[in-house]
Amino acid sequence: MSGGGRTGPIAVPARSVEEHLRRVEELLRPLAIRDVQDVAMADTLGRRLARDVHAPLDLPVFRNSGMDGYAVRAASVSVTPVTLPLAGVVAAGQTGQAPLPPGAAMKVMTGAPIPSGADCVVPVEDTHTDGPTVTIERGRKTGDFVREPGVDVRSGELLVSAGTTLGPRHIAALAAVGLPILPVFRRVRAAVLTTGDELMPAGVPLRPGQIYNSNGIALAAALTANGVEVVSVEHSRDDPAEFGERLAAATARADVVFTSGGVSKGDFEVVKDVLSTRGGEFGSVAVQPGGPQGLSVSDGVPVLSFPGNPVSTMVSFEVFARPILRELAGLPPVPTHDVALLDPVRSPAGRRQFLRGRLDDAGVWLASGPGSHLVAAMAHADVLIDIAPEITELAAGSIVKVREL
Repeated sequence: MSGGGRTGPIAVPARSVEEHLRRVEELLRPLAIRDVQDVAMADTLGRRLARDVHAPLDLPVFRNSGMDGYAVRAASVSVTPVTLPLAGVVAAGQTGQAPLPPGAAMKVMTGAPIPSGADCVVPVEDTHTDGPTVTIERGRKTGDFVREPGVDVRSGELLVSAGTTLGPRHIAALAAVGLPILPVFRRVRAAVLTTGDELMPAGVPLRPGQIYNSNGIALAAALTANGVEVVSVEHSRDDPAEFGERLAAATARADVVFTSGGVSKGDFEVVKDVLSTRGGEFGSVAVQPGGPQGLSVSDGVPVLSFPGNPVSTMVSFEVFARPILRELAGLPPVPTHDVALLDPVRSPAGRRQFLRGRLDDAGVWLASGPGSHLVAAMAHADVLIDIAPEITELAAGSIVKVREL
Protein backbone atom coordinates (compact mmCIF):
# COMPACT_ATOMS: atom_id res chain seq x y z
CA MET A 1 0.00 0.00 0.00
CA SER A 2 1.13 3.53 -0.63
CA GLY A 3 0.06 7.13 -0.61
CA GLY A 4 -0.80 8.49 2.82
CA GLY A 5 -0.28 5.51 5.13
CA ARG A 6 0.75 6.09 8.75
CA THR A 7 1.99 3.34 10.98
CA GLY A 8 1.20 2.86 14.63
CA PRO A 9 2.12 0.50 17.46
CA ILE A 10 1.33 -3.14 16.71
CA ALA A 11 -0.30 -5.34 19.29
CA VAL A 12 1.09 -8.86 19.57
CA PRO A 13 -1.41 -11.09 17.73
CA ALA A 14 -2.34 -14.57 18.88
CA ARG A 15 -2.12 -15.73 15.27
CA SER A 16 -1.69 -13.86 12.01
CA VAL A 17 -4.13 -14.13 9.14
CA GLU A 18 -1.43 -15.82 7.07
CA GLU A 19 -0.74 -18.42 9.73
CA HIS A 20 -4.41 -19.22 10.27
CA LEU A 21 -4.98 -19.45 6.51
CA ARG A 22 -2.06 -21.89 6.28
CA ARG A 23 -3.56 -24.02 9.06
CA VAL A 24 -6.94 -24.10 7.31
CA GLU A 25 -5.33 -25.14 4.05
CA GLU A 26 -3.34 -27.91 5.77
CA LEU A 27 -6.57 -29.16 7.31
CA LEU A 28 -8.55 -29.19 4.06
CA ARG A 29 -5.95 -30.06 1.43
CA PRO A 30 -6.31 -33.85 1.96
CA LEU A 31 -9.86 -33.46 0.61
CA ALA A 32 -8.26 -33.20 -2.85
CA ILE A 33 -8.19 -37.02 -2.87
CA ARG A 34 -11.77 -37.88 -3.78
CA ASP A 35 -13.73 -40.63 -5.46
CA VAL A 36 -14.55 -40.60 -9.16
CA GLN A 37 -18.21 -40.64 -10.18
CA ASP A 38 -19.84 -41.35 -13.54
CA VAL A 39 -22.29 -38.48 -13.95
CA ALA A 40 -24.88 -37.77 -16.64
CA MET A 41 -23.67 -35.15 -19.11
CA ALA A 42 -26.51 -32.79 -18.18
CA ASP A 43 -25.27 -32.67 -14.56
CA THR A 44 -21.55 -32.02 -15.17
CA LEU A 45 -21.48 -28.22 -15.35
CA GLY A 46 -18.84 -27.00 -12.91
CA ARG A 47 -17.59 -30.52 -12.18
CA ARG A 48 -13.91 -31.44 -12.48
CA LEU A 49 -13.10 -34.06 -15.11
CA ALA A 50 -11.31 -37.07 -13.61
CA ARG A 51 -9.79 -38.58 -16.76
CA ASP A 52 -8.73 -37.47 -20.22
CA VAL A 53 -11.56 -37.81 -22.73
CA HIS A 54 -10.67 -38.73 -26.31
CA ALA A 55 -13.06 -38.31 -29.21
CA PRO A 56 -14.81 -41.62 -29.97
CA LEU A 57 -15.56 -40.49 -33.54
CA ASP A 58 -14.68 -37.87 -36.12
CA LEU A 59 -16.27 -34.41 -36.07
CA PRO A 60 -17.89 -33.77 -38.44
CA VAL A 61 -19.02 -37.37 -38.66
CA PHE A 62 -19.71 -37.17 -42.44
CA ARG A 63 -19.26 -34.78 -45.37
CA ASN A 64 -21.90 -32.11 -45.02
CA SER A 65 -22.88 -28.75 -46.40
CA GLY A 66 -21.77 -25.53 -44.74
CA MET A 67 -24.50 -23.52 -46.46
CA ASP A 68 -28.02 -23.72 -47.79
CA GLY A 69 -27.40 -24.06 -51.51
CA TYR A 70 -26.73 -26.49 -54.33
CA ALA A 71 -24.28 -29.39 -54.36
CA VAL A 72 -22.51 -29.58 -57.72
CA ARG A 73 -19.29 -30.64 -59.36
CA ALA A 74 -16.88 -27.71 -59.57
CA ALA A 75 -16.24 -28.59 -63.20
CA SER A 76 -19.95 -28.06 -63.97
CA VAL A 77 -19.83 -24.43 -62.78
CA SER A 78 -16.39 -23.42 -64.05
CA VAL A 79 -18.10 -21.11 -66.56
CA THR A 80 -21.05 -19.06 -65.31
CA PRO A 81 -23.85 -18.31 -65.57
CA VAL A 82 -24.87 -21.88 -66.22
CA THR A 83 -28.23 -23.62 -65.92
CA LEU A 84 -28.28 -27.15 -64.49
CA PRO A 85 -31.10 -29.64 -64.01
CA LEU A 86 -32.18 -30.28 -60.41
CA ALA A 87 -31.71 -33.87 -59.34
CA GLY A 88 -33.37 -33.66 -55.92
CA VAL A 89 -33.27 -32.13 -52.45
CA VAL A 90 -31.21 -33.28 -49.43
CA ALA A 91 -32.40 -32.15 -45.98
CA ALA A 92 -30.39 -32.21 -42.75
CA GLY A 93 -30.76 -35.62 -41.16
CA GLN A 94 -31.61 -37.33 -44.43
CA THR A 95 -29.83 -40.61 -45.11
CA GLY A 96 -29.41 -42.84 -48.13
CA GLN A 97 -29.59 -40.09 -50.75
CA ALA A 98 -28.82 -40.94 -54.39
CA PRO A 99 -25.51 -39.84 -55.95
CA LEU A 100 -25.36 -36.61 -57.97
CA PRO A 101 -25.74 -37.30 -61.71
CA PRO A 102 -23.05 -35.73 -63.96
CA GLY A 103 -23.89 -32.19 -65.09
CA ALA A 104 -26.69 -31.76 -62.49
CA ALA A 105 -27.26 -29.95 -59.18
CA MET A 106 -28.85 -31.14 -55.98
CA LYS A 107 -30.38 -28.74 -53.45
CA VAL A 108 -28.85 -29.16 -49.95
CA MET A 109 -29.54 -27.62 -46.55
CA THR A 110 -26.92 -26.57 -44.03
CA GLY A 111 -25.64 -29.70 -42.28
CA ALA A 112 -27.14 -32.05 -44.86
CA PRO A 113 -24.97 -34.84 -46.30
CA ILE A 114 -23.14 -33.99 -49.49
CA PRO A 115 -24.25 -36.45 -52.19
CA SER A 116 -21.51 -38.58 -53.63
CA GLY A 117 -20.22 -37.12 -56.85
CA ALA A 118 -20.50 -33.51 -55.62
CA ASP A 119 -17.37 -31.66 -54.55
CA CYS A 120 -18.59 -28.13 -53.69
CA VAL A 121 -21.68 -26.18 -52.69
CA VAL A 122 -22.94 -23.01 -54.36
CA PRO A 123 -24.77 -20.80 -51.80
CA VAL A 124 -28.40 -20.14 -52.59
CA GLU A 125 -27.61 -16.41 -52.76
CA ASP A 126 -25.61 -17.05 -55.96
CA THR A 127 -28.44 -18.84 -57.73
CA HIS A 128 -32.00 -18.57 -58.95
CA THR A 129 -34.39 -21.37 -59.79
CA ASP A 130 -36.88 -21.85 -62.55
CA GLY A 131 -38.95 -24.97 -62.08
CA PRO A 132 -36.82 -28.07 -62.61
CA THR A 133 -33.58 -26.14 -63.18
CA VAL A 134 -31.23 -23.85 -61.26
CA THR A 135 -29.06 -21.13 -62.73
CA ILE A 136 -25.65 -20.73 -61.12
CA GLU A 137 -24.43 -17.13 -61.27
CA ARG A 138 -21.03 -17.66 -59.63
CA GLY A 139 -18.71 -20.63 -59.89
CA ARG A 140 -17.05 -22.42 -56.99
CA LYS A 141 -13.93 -24.49 -56.61
CA THR A 142 -13.56 -27.98 -55.19
CA GLY A 143 -14.12 -28.02 -51.43
CA ASP A 144 -16.04 -24.74 -51.14
CA PHE A 145 -18.61 -24.97 -48.33
CA VAL A 146 -17.99 -28.70 -47.86
CA ARG A 147 -17.25 -29.82 -44.30
CA GLU A 148 -15.03 -32.87 -44.41
CA PRO A 149 -15.09 -35.57 -41.70
CA GLY A 150 -12.60 -34.98 -38.89
CA VAL A 151 -11.69 -31.35 -39.67
CA ASP A 152 -12.80 -30.42 -36.15
CA VAL A 153 -11.43 -33.44 -34.28
CA ARG A 154 -10.30 -36.91 -35.33
CA SER A 155 -11.41 -40.08 -33.59
CA GLY A 156 -8.92 -40.85 -30.82
CA GLU A 157 -7.67 -37.29 -30.41
CA LEU A 158 -7.72 -35.63 -26.97
CA LEU A 159 -10.94 -33.72 -26.57
CA VAL A 160 -10.84 -32.46 -22.94
CA SER A 161 -7.99 -33.00 -20.43
CA ALA A 162 -8.32 -34.50 -16.97
CA GLY A 163 -8.58 -31.85 -14.27
CA THR A 164 -10.62 -29.46 -16.42
CA THR A 165 -13.51 -27.79 -14.63
CA LEU A 166 -16.29 -28.25 -17.14
CA GLY A 167 -17.90 -25.14 -18.56
CA PRO A 168 -20.54 -24.84 -21.29
CA ARG A 169 -17.90 -24.87 -24.05
CA HIS A 170 -16.45 -28.18 -22.82
CA ILE A 171 -19.88 -29.73 -22.46
CA ALA A 172 -20.76 -28.65 -26.02
CA ALA A 173 -17.76 -30.54 -27.41
CA LEU A 174 -18.33 -33.61 -25.25
CA ALA A 175 -22.02 -33.75 -26.11
CA ALA A 176 -21.22 -33.40 -29.83
CA VAL A 177 -19.37 -36.73 -29.79
CA GLY A 178 -22.32 -38.45 -28.12
CA LEU A 179 -20.99 -39.16 -24.62
CA PRO A 180 -23.93 -39.76 -22.25
CA ILE A 181 -21.88 -39.82 -19.01
CA LEU A 182 -18.54 -38.41 -17.86
CA PRO A 183 -16.07 -39.41 -15.13
CA VAL A 184 -15.80 -36.51 -12.65
CA PHE A 185 -14.39 -36.08 -9.17
CA ARG A 186 -16.93 -36.11 -6.41
CA ARG A 187 -17.46 -32.64 -5.03
CA VAL A 188 -16.29 -31.78 -1.53
CA ARG A 189 -19.30 -32.33 0.74
CA ALA A 190 -19.90 -29.77 3.48
CA ALA A 191 -22.32 -29.52 6.38
CA VAL A 192 -23.31 -26.23 7.99
CA LEU A 193 -24.16 -26.09 11.69
CA THR A 194 -25.21 -22.79 13.25
CA THR A 195 -25.62 -22.24 16.99
CA GLY A 196 -27.39 -19.84 19.31
CA ASP A 197 -30.58 -19.77 21.38
CA GLU A 198 -31.44 -16.40 19.88
CA LEU A 199 -31.58 -17.58 16.25
CA MET A 200 -34.95 -18.31 14.65
CA PRO A 201 -35.84 -19.67 11.20
CA ALA A 202 -37.39 -17.37 8.61
CA GLY A 203 -41.14 -16.97 8.86
CA VAL A 204 -41.35 -17.37 12.63
CA PRO A 205 -42.54 -14.23 14.49
CA LEU A 206 -39.69 -12.86 16.60
CA ARG A 207 -39.93 -12.33 20.31
CA PRO A 208 -37.75 -9.86 22.22
CA GLY A 209 -34.11 -10.97 22.12
CA GLN A 210 -34.50 -13.14 19.03
CA ILE A 211 -33.11 -12.62 15.52
CA TYR A 212 -33.38 -14.51 12.25
CA ASN A 213 -30.72 -17.06 11.37
CA SER A 214 -28.95 -15.71 8.29
CA ASN A 215 -25.66 -17.57 8.76
CA GLY A 216 -26.92 -21.02 7.81
CA ILE A 217 -28.38 -20.11 4.46
CA ALA A 218 -25.59 -17.61 3.72
CA LEU A 219 -22.82 -20.13 4.36
CA ALA A 220 -24.65 -22.74 2.27
CA ALA A 221 -24.92 -20.25 -0.59
CA ALA A 222 -21.22 -19.35 -0.31
CA LEU A 223 -20.21 -23.00 -0.34
CA THR A 224 -22.38 -23.83 -3.34
CA ALA A 225 -21.05 -20.82 -5.26
CA ASN A 226 -17.51 -22.13 -4.76
CA GLY A 227 -18.00 -25.67 -6.03
CA VAL A 228 -18.96 -27.43 -2.80
CA GLU A 229 -21.90 -29.80 -2.34
CA VAL A 230 -23.88 -28.81 0.76
CA VAL A 231 -25.29 -31.96 2.37
CA SER A 232 -27.02 -30.40 5.38
CA VAL A 233 -27.80 -27.08 7.03
CA GLU A 234 -28.77 -27.52 10.70
CA HIS A 235 -29.08 -25.41 13.84
CA SER A 236 -28.35 -26.19 17.48
CA ARG A 237 -29.34 -24.39 20.63
CA ASP A 238 -26.60 -23.49 23.10
CA ASP A 239 -26.82 -26.93 24.61
CA PRO A 240 -23.72 -29.18 24.54
CA ALA A 241 -25.67 -32.41 24.19
CA GLU A 242 -27.76 -31.11 21.31
CA PHE A 243 -24.73 -29.63 19.59
CA GLY A 244 -22.84 -32.91 19.99
CA GLU A 245 -25.69 -34.88 18.43
CA ARG A 246 -26.02 -32.52 15.45
CA LEU A 247 -22.26 -32.44 14.97
CA ALA A 248 -22.12 -36.26 14.88
CA ALA A 249 -24.86 -36.30 12.24
CA ALA A 250 -22.96 -33.70 10.21
CA THR A 251 -19.62 -35.52 10.33
CA ALA A 252 -21.32 -38.75 9.26
CA ARG A 253 -22.36 -37.13 5.97
CA ALA A 254 -19.74 -34.50 5.19
CA ASP A 255 -16.07 -34.13 4.33
CA VAL A 256 -15.91 -30.83 6.25
CA VAL A 257 -18.20 -29.07 8.72
CA PHE A 258 -18.62 -25.31 9.10
CA THR A 259 -20.00 -23.94 12.34
CA SER A 260 -20.94 -20.39 13.29
CA GLY A 261 -21.20 -18.93 16.77
CA GLY A 262 -20.07 -20.29 20.12
CA VAL A 263 -16.34 -19.64 19.73
CA SER A 264 -15.65 -16.47 21.72
CA LYS A 265 -15.07 -15.76 25.43
CA GLY A 266 -18.64 -15.60 26.70
CA ASP A 267 -20.47 -17.92 29.09
CA PHE A 268 -22.37 -19.97 26.51
CA GLU A 269 -19.74 -20.84 23.89
CA VAL A 270 -21.10 -24.27 23.02
CA VAL A 271 -18.87 -24.94 20.00
CA LYS A 272 -15.68 -24.17 21.89
CA ASP A 273 -16.84 -26.03 25.00
CA VAL A 274 -17.58 -29.25 23.10
CA LEU A 275 -14.76 -29.27 20.57
CA SER A 276 -12.03 -28.15 22.96
CA THR A 277 -12.46 -31.45 24.77
CA ARG A 278 -11.74 -33.22 21.45
CA GLY A 279 -8.49 -31.40 20.79
CA GLY A 280 -9.94 -28.40 18.98
CA GLU A 281 -7.94 -25.18 18.90
CA PHE A 282 -9.77 -21.95 19.69
CA GLY A 283 -8.25 -18.51 19.94
CA SER A 284 -7.91 -15.11 18.40
CA VAL A 285 -6.66 -14.23 14.93
CA ALA A 286 -5.35 -10.73 14.27
CA VAL A 287 -8.17 -9.84 11.91
CA GLN A 288 -11.22 -7.59 11.90
CA PRO A 289 -13.94 -8.75 11.63
CA GLY A 290 -13.70 -12.40 12.58
CA GLY A 291 -11.13 -12.49 15.38
CA PRO A 292 -12.39 -15.60 17.27
CA GLN A 293 -11.69 -18.73 15.23
CA GLY A 294 -11.61 -22.46 15.82
CA LEU A 295 -10.07 -25.44 14.04
CA SER A 296 -10.94 -29.01 15.02
CA VAL A 297 -11.21 -32.57 13.81
CA SER A 298 -14.27 -34.51 14.97
CA ASP A 299 -14.80 -38.15 13.98
CA GLY A 300 -11.97 -37.70 11.48
CA VAL A 301 -13.73 -34.76 9.78
CA PRO A 302 -12.29 -31.20 9.73
CA VAL A 303 -14.43 -28.58 11.47
CA LEU A 304 -13.98 -24.87 10.77
CA SER A 305 -15.61 -22.71 13.42
CA PHE A 306 -16.42 -19.08 12.67
CA PRO A 307 -17.75 -16.36 14.97
CA GLY A 308 -21.50 -15.81 14.96
CA ASN A 309 -21.91 -12.19 13.90
CA PRO A 310 -23.17 -12.37 10.31
CA VAL A 311 -20.46 -10.22 8.73
CA SER A 312 -17.75 -12.00 10.76
CA THR A 313 -19.06 -15.32 9.48
CA MET A 314 -19.05 -14.26 5.84
CA VAL A 315 -15.68 -12.49 5.98
CA SER A 316 -14.18 -15.53 7.74
CA PHE A 317 -15.41 -17.72 4.91
CA GLU A 318 -14.07 -15.33 2.25
CA VAL A 319 -10.63 -15.00 3.82
CA PHE A 320 -9.95 -18.44 5.29
CA ALA A 321 -12.08 -21.02 3.45
CA ARG A 322 -12.87 -19.75 -0.02
CA PRO A 323 -9.33 -19.89 -1.47
CA ILE A 324 -8.69 -23.57 -0.70
CA LEU A 325 -12.25 -24.63 -1.55
CA ARG A 326 -11.94 -23.06 -5.00
CA GLU A 327 -8.63 -24.81 -5.51
CA LEU A 328 -10.19 -28.15 -4.57
CA ALA A 329 -13.07 -27.53 -6.98
CA GLY A 330 -10.73 -26.61 -9.83
CA LEU A 331 -12.04 -23.06 -9.94
CA PRO A 332 -9.81 -20.05 -10.64
CA PRO A 333 -8.41 -18.08 -7.68
CA VAL A 334 -10.42 -15.23 -6.22
CA PRO A 335 -9.65 -12.15 -8.35
CA THR A 336 -7.75 -9.32 -6.65
CA HIS A 337 -6.99 -5.79 -7.84
CA ASP A 338 -4.92 -2.79 -6.76
CA VAL A 339 -7.15 0.27 -6.87
CA ALA A 340 -7.44 3.77 -5.46
CA LEU A 341 -9.20 4.20 -2.13
CA LEU A 342 -11.89 6.89 -2.48
CA ASP A 343 -12.67 7.33 1.23
CA PRO A 344 -10.25 7.88 4.12
CA VAL A 345 -9.86 4.87 6.41
CA ARG A 346 -8.88 4.26 10.01
CA SER A 347 -7.82 0.77 11.08
CA PRO A 348 -6.89 -0.77 14.44
CA ALA A 349 -3.17 -1.32 14.91
CA GLY A 350 -2.06 -4.93 14.80
CA ARG A 351 -5.13 -6.29 13.04
CA ARG A 352 -5.54 -6.97 9.35
CA GLN A 353 -8.84 -5.36 8.52
CA PHE A 354 -11.20 -6.37 5.73
CA LEU A 355 -13.58 -3.54 4.99
CA ARG A 356 -16.52 -3.95 2.67
CA GLY A 357 -16.20 -1.85 -0.47
CA ARG A 358 -17.89 -1.02 -3.74
CA LEU A 359 -15.89 -0.68 -6.95
CA ASP A 360 -16.48 1.82 -9.71
CA ASP A 361 -14.34 3.23 -12.51
CA ALA A 362 -12.61 5.67 -10.16
CA GLY A 363 -11.65 3.18 -7.45
CA VAL A 364 -13.23 1.69 -4.33
CA TRP A 365 -15.71 3.31 -1.94
CA LEU A 366 -16.57 2.12 1.56
CA ALA A 367 -19.89 0.29 1.43
CA SER A 368 -20.34 0.17 5.21
CA GLY A 369 -18.67 0.78 8.53
CA PRO A 370 -16.44 -1.86 10.15
CA GLY A 371 -19.13 -3.31 12.44
CA SER A 372 -19.55 -7.09 12.24
CA HIS A 373 -23.35 -6.77 12.60
CA LEU A 374 -23.84 -4.65 9.44
CA VAL A 375 -25.05 -7.53 7.27
CA ALA A 376 -27.57 -5.50 5.25
CA ALA A 377 -24.88 -2.96 4.34
CA MET A 378 -22.67 -5.80 3.11
CA ALA A 379 -25.22 -6.48 0.38
CA HIS A 380 -24.05 -3.24 -1.29
CA ALA A 381 -20.39 -4.38 -1.36
CA ASP A 382 -18.68 -6.24 -4.18
CA VAL A 383 -15.13 -6.39 -2.75
CA LEU A 384 -13.22 -6.69 0.50
CA ILE A 385 -10.65 -3.93 1.08
CA ASP A 386 -7.51 -5.50 2.55
CA ILE A 387 -5.80 -3.23 5.12
CA ALA A 388 -2.47 -4.50 6.44
CA PRO A 389 -2.07 -4.82 10.24
CA GLU A 390 0.64 -2.13 10.45
CA ILE A 391 -1.61 0.50 8.84
CA THR A 392 -3.69 2.65 11.18
CA GLU A 393 -4.78 5.34 8.74
CA LEU A 394 -5.10 5.72 4.98
CA ALA A 395 -5.91 8.88 3.07
CA ALA A 396 -8.23 8.99 0.11
CA GLY A 397 -6.16 8.28 -3.00
CA SER A 398 -4.07 5.55 -1.35
CA ILE A 399 -3.63 2.36 -3.35
CA VAL A 400 -5.19 -0.67 -1.69
CA LYS A 401 -5.65 -4.29 -2.61
CA VAL A 402 -9.22 -5.56 -2.94
CA ARG A 403 -10.55 -9.05 -3.45
CA GLU A 404 -13.80 -9.71 -5.28
CA LEU A 405 -16.73 -11.08 -3.32
